Amino acid sequence: QVPLVESGGGLVQPGGSLRLSCAASGNFFRFSAMGWYRQAPGKQRELVATIYRFGATRYIDSVKGRFTISRDNTKNTVYLQMDSLKPEDTAVYYCNQDPASPTYWGQGTQVTVSS
Repeated sequence: QVPLVESGGGLVQPGGSLRLSCAASGNFFRFSAMGWYRQAPGKQRELVATIYRFGATRYIDSVKGRFTISRDNTKNTVYLQMDSLKPEDTAVYYCNQDPASPTYWGQGTQVTVSS
C-alpha cells in the first residue's frame, strides 16, 4: 500500500486556485508533522509548507498569504489550498513528513500555472 497519494493538481490560469489533497495510509500520519514540497523543472525540491501535529503551520516567504495548509486527522489527509497562483508556482507537488522520509515519496501531482 502506497503510504502517501497526492491529488488535485492541474492547469490553472495566473490568479486562479487549486486545492491539493494527500491521503496517507498507516498510523504514522497523526503523529507526524506533514509537509507539502514542490519541484520545478531544473530545480531542487523545496519544502513549501508544514503543519504540525496540533495545527501550527509554517510557510516559505514566497507563498505566505496565498497558500494554506490544513489537515484532517480523522481522514489521514493533508491539504494545500493554493490561491492567487503565479507561473512560478508551476511544479510537481509532493507531500511527506517534515523532515521528509525517503521511503514516503509518492508520484506527486503536477501544478501548471499558465495563460
